[in-house]
Amino acid sequence: MTANERDGHDAGAEQTTVLPETAAQLVQMEKLQLSLAESEERAKSHWEQYLRAVAELDNVRKRAQRDIESANRYGLEKLAAELLPVRDSLSLAVQNSGRADTASLKSGQEATLALLSKALSKFGVTEIDPLGEPFDPARHEAVLAQESVTAEPDSVLQVVQPGYELNGRLLRPARVIVSKEPSRA
Repeated sequence: MTANERDGHDAGAEQTTVLPETAAQLVQMEKLQLSLAESEERAKSHWEQYLRAVAELDNVRKRAQRDIESANRYGLEKLAAELLPVRDSLSLAVQNSGRADTASLKSGQEATLALLSKALSKFGVTEIDPLGEPFDPARHEAVLAQESVTAEPDSVLQVVQPGYELNGRLLRPARVIVSKEPSRA
């Protein structure tokens, strides 16, 4: 004899559902079922919004990656286009060097230098020419210290090679001769 048969239950009989005892409980159950259905709809809607947001974020990430790759590949295009006239000017100077006089060569070199300076400045490259300024080891490289009675100690007496910055970031320090106090003998 099985446990169900002992308890008076037939194993093949259907289970009975407990029904609410009062109308108030029935109304309460209907409200809960309606609330559950609404909550399930909201959850489904939020899940769909989440999936759309994830997909959009993935698209933005992929687009940004393509933009970065494109910038790396073609970022120097504008700079190269600005430098082409400088190259053309130098090429012309080399071709005409045997036929030109000194004054015209100098004039051509000055024009080429002006073209180059203009191209560099368009891209934020500025020259560091610290003549007379206090020595700054973050922007200047001292190649020599020289005694001076006229200049302040630790100031730049002479610029051997100008430095350059790109939008405020140091590309190359200015190579300078720095003043020092005269020795007392």
